[in-house]
This record gives sequence, structure tokens and C-alpha cells, in this order.
Amino acid sequence: MGDGPLVPSLKGFYGEEYGISWLGFVAEEERRIEILRAADGFILPSLVEGLSLSLLEAMACGTACLATDAGADGEVLEEGAGIILDPQRVISQLRTLLPLFRDHPDMAKLLGQKARKRVLERYRLDQNITRLERLYTDVIQQHQLQFSISG
Repeated sequence: MGDGPLVPSLKGFYGEEYGISWLGFVAEEERRIEILRAADGFILPSLVEGLSLSLLEAMACGTACLATDAGADGEVLEEGAGIILDPQRVISQLRTLLPLFRDHPDMAKLLGQKARKRVLERYRLDQNITRLERLYTDVIQQHQLQFSISG
């Protein structure tokens, strides 16, 4: 599911023989969630990324995740919450990893459980909004304190 500049090169190597279906862009949110929950794995081979919302969505659905160490995605998957791929070696790493996932579905299930746990612990919207509000409050208080001292 999804699209990007690496699809043509990856699609040539991985298809139905690996149990991979290339769906392209899926607009309907409920359908995306349904697909993610049913998937054996989620692969994000980005070369440039900030913090991928699609990665967080896949993790929240309990899907085993493999993503490049682009932007903050590698940090999200640290400590066993997923598999971090080298952006320069995606194809060769997937050649090794995808057969492992196919042959050991228990590994994908365990990674999916760890991914879901990580995203619920660290990336819930309500928690992040609260942290952001605290940060803004601290910055405003610091600014007010500096203004009252210098003013």
C-alpha cells in the first residue's frame, strides 16, 4: 500500500512469490487500517523522512515494521520495536529479511506486538499534545522571567 520512487525497483524483486501485493495508494482510512491489521509486515524504505505518520499508524495496528533510519523513523523502531534498515542497502537487506518473515510468522507477530506497545507508550496524540503544551508554557514562563529581570 502506498507509492514512492523505490516502488519500481522493489516491485521488480518482490511480488506474489513472496506473498507481497502492491496496492498503491489507498485513500479510505478504514480500508488502510484493515489492510495494516491483516498485513504480515510494513516496509518504509524512505530515503528522506521526518517522522512518518504511516509508520506510527502501522505500529498502532500491531504490524511488524521495517523502516530506514531516515529522520526519526530509526529512533521510533529502536530497542526491538521494529527492524531498522540502512537507506543505502534496502534492497539487499530485504532480500535477507523477507524470506525470514515468510518462514517465521511468529517473528512478525512478536515485532508487531512490540511496535504497538512502543507507539502506545511514546506516540499517543493526547500525550504529545500535553507535552507540547508544557513546552510552550515553560518557554513563555522563561520569557516572562527574563523580561521581568531585564525590564
